[in-house]
Amino acid sequence: MFGEGGFKRFSSDLGLSSEEAKKRLEEYGYNESPEKKVRSIVIFIKKFWGAIPWMLEVTILLTLILGKYFEAVIVLGLLLFNSILGFIQEKKASGALEFLKQKLSVSVRVKRDGRWILIPAREIVPGDLIRLRSGDFVPADVEVVDGIVEVDQSAVTGESLPVEKRFRDVIYSGSTVKRGEVMGIVTFTGANTYFGKTVELVQIARPKLHMEEVISKVVKWLSAMAAVLLIIALFFTVYRGLDMLGVFPLVTILIVSVVPVALPTMFTISMALGSLELAKKGVLVTRLSACEDAATMDVLCVDKTGTLTMNKLSVVNILPAGKYTREEVVLYGALASQEANQDPIDLAFLSAAKDMKIPTGGYLQREFVPFDPSSRRTEAKVEKEGRQFYVLKGAIKSILPLCKDGSENESMIEKSVEELSAKGYRVLAVAEGESKENLKLVGVVALYDKPRPDSSILISELKSLGVSVKMLTGDALPIAKEVARELGLGGNIIKKPALDDGLKDEDILRVLEDSDGFAEVYPADKYLIVKGLQKRKHIVGMTGDGINDAPALKQAEVGVAVNNATDVAKESASLVLTAPGLEGIVDSVKNGRKIYQRITTYILNKIVKTFQVLVFIVLAFLVTGKYVVSLFSMVLLLFLVDFVTLSISTDNVRYSLKPDRWNVTPLVKISVSLGLVMIAESMLLLYLGEYLGLYNTISELYTFVFDFLIFMGLFNVLIVRERQHFWKSQPSKPLIASIMADTIIVILISTFGLYDLAPIGALQTLTVLIYALFMCFLVNDYAKVLVAKKFRL
Repeated sequence: MFGEGGFKRFSSDLGLSSEEAKKRLEEYGYNESPEKKVRSIVIFIKKFWGAIPWMLEVTILLTLILGKYFEAVIVLGLLLFNSILGFIQEKKASGALEFLKQKLSVSVRVKRDGRWILIPAREIVPGDLIRLRSGDFVPADVEVVDGIVEVDQSAVTGESLPVEKRFRDVIYSGSTVKRGEVMGIVTFTGANTYFGKTVELVQIARPKLHMEEVISKVVKWLSAMAAVLLIIALFFTVYRGLDMLGVFPLVTILIVSVVPVALPTMFTISMALGSLELAKKGVLVTRLSACEDAATMDVLCVDKTGTLTMNKLSVVNILPAGKYTREEVVLYGALASQEANQDPIDLAFLSAAKDMKIPTGGYLQREFVPFDPSSRRTEAKVEKEGRQFYVLKGAIKSILPLCKDGSENESMIEKSVEELSAKGYRVLAVAEGESKENLKLVGVVALYDKPRPDSSILISELKSLGVSVKMLTGDALPIAKEVARELGLGGNIIKKPALDDGLKDEDILRVLEDSDGFAEVYPADKYLIVKGLQKRKHIVGMTGDGINDAPALKQAEVGVAVNNATDVAKESASLVLTAPGLEGIVDSVKNGRKIYQRITTYILNKIVKTFQVLVFIVLAFLVTGKYVVSLFSMVLLLFLVDFVTLSISTDNVRYSLKPDRWNVTPLVKISVSLGLVMIAESMLLLYLGEYLGLYNTISELYTFVFDFLIFMGLFNVLIVRERQHFWKSQPSKPLIASIMADTIIVILISTFGLYDLAPIGALQTLTVLIYALFMCFLVNDYAKVLVAKKFRL
């Protein structure tokens, strides 16, 4: 029937039966290729390479030179701890990404048991009859048996221009259908395809996050501070005529205090938990930076159909033209449709024909041209009892000029369209004729895609979060206005402005910024709208579902592929929704802002603690001429405080009610202000300890200062985690548990001693504990609130 190609070879003129498909699956295997994986040992070794591991490795080297072998072992343990923890988290993340890829795996329309069904592409087998249309990735090598398509096979052959494929041509696995529709027989799958393996449809990108860049700058600033303080200490040593080698331990201590050991692991845990939380709510993160971008997003451009509405069109009004009846209007509209396409408009006509009990069994479609954005219509050549004729349905402006009687019906059509559009209906025209040059208008049909029940609520919530929502639709302006009115979007809905050369025009950019939505938008316009908003310094989110949305999804900081999106759209997006509607986007904004707050807590805590420790150690050295901490106590301090810092990633935080913006200056100012207060408190306690005789030996001094720095570091986390007074929100259970565990460990060390930390009495430990509690929760908390208000944190 179709020649001697794949169709005959696999004898699947009607598609395979489920039983035959099962046999072939056992014979050929799944349509996938083994993925080359990096060995776990290689991943683990890489954990010892990078700025932070290098700092720890330098510290180990310095401690060995100083003969501090025990301290070197402790730092090595710290390095191993973070490397192992990071390795475990990365393996977990890899597992999550594998699960994500499965969720995002391409599906394919295949004919089984005489019915068209949708199955995962990995389950197709040679001999399957499948249907491919615009926007689809080709999941296997396919021989065309019906239809014509243009495909982009640059990923396979390197050809830059689309290639036309027709009967008996082979479309290679990994190609993308750019235009048209075909049926084809699967000839090869998996590793046997021309491409050699299944193309990855979702490339999980992990660009450097802005948050990492911010913290990197903070660490550089802290390192510079340590260098300045070291120079001061060296100058003081020379001035007093002391041994220069005596400053060598101070160098090691300062390096240890600056190292942000928990940074990589903290990020990994924060993002993993955030992604997991979103996955539970039906949002799949394909680019990790999307979590941060969602926190800063202030404009969201939303497709009307499928996101704001139910994406299920229904025929609600039929206006026959001339001698035609209502039933004939629906019949011809249904004949210009195909169920296999799963096109909403096609399904609406087919469903209406079925509901009206209009028989369509005697008609045979000889040719079918699916909807194309450029023509804005569908066409079919139909045969019944030897008579052939053409049927068309589509936009009024597309169909009416093709009809001979179009001018006669124009006034009636315009009036009807105006009335129906005012109600938010989508109006299409249906035509039929013996030839395309002799078409007659059959009638006008009104379709309506109802808004989702939750859309208006979620739009209101996004607005309350400081996110401006702009509706983009290809529908006519009256429909757009009616939908916007129902959803509470705002009344400033306009036709899409001329954007071709307009992005340099400030007036047009202001129009883009001030409007609540745009009507009569073509897919290509979305990219320019997003780019124009970005020119006005907005962080833009964009929802999309089609192949033509890909440029806009890539251009937007937050590209969101809706649940019924094509494979190309999913690949281009940073977030993929698995459920319809806006709820997933609202969840993403809230989740991103929570992550932002946790990272801000980490930054504040790191700067405050490092600033306090650095200045206090050097200042105490300048005043007393001796080190008030040992290298071992500093390493132990770093280990115990970072243990708590990791649990910040699980903390209960409130998301902000406006888009977040990274601004390091206020964070540094607040941190330095609090750090100065804590330095004064540290020097006061050092004086009181000396005056009251709370320590007698240098080892007891180490323990005394160690206790204070640890307690202040632990309680300071509870202070900086809340921008208002500390009692305004409750910390997470893991955070409380880690602080309590650290406190108990410090008390035990103070009681029994450890290495060069001599045991001190319970009275001294209790005094330090009460002093730290008083200073943190009474003095520092109020100081934090004051400086936070001053610098508008």
